[in-house]
Amino acid sequence: MAITVYSTEFCTQCRMTKHILERDGIVYTHVDLSSDLDAYRFVTRELGHSSAPVVFAVFPDEHVEHWSGLQPQRLEKYIEATKTGAAA
Repeated sequence: MAITVYSTEFCTQCRMTKHILERDGIVYTHVDLSSDLDAYRFVTRELGHSSAPVVFAVFPDEHVEHWSGLQPQRLEKYIEATKTGAAA
């Protein structure tokens, strides 16, 4: 299980996404898109996203989801699955 938040420094939605994860004690990896060209290429070319944040989540059952923007419902789904160890 893992979650990565690709964000930019001055993005309000990015800060809120990280806040939700931190509030619930979820450990995540943060990648700054403004300073990591490889990460920028990954989220734009491979994942197809054009706005931040981009969240890349691997759930307990090993399925992967990714999305862009502030999406509290999707974050809560990941948080709940993480806490219970259940599949999403």
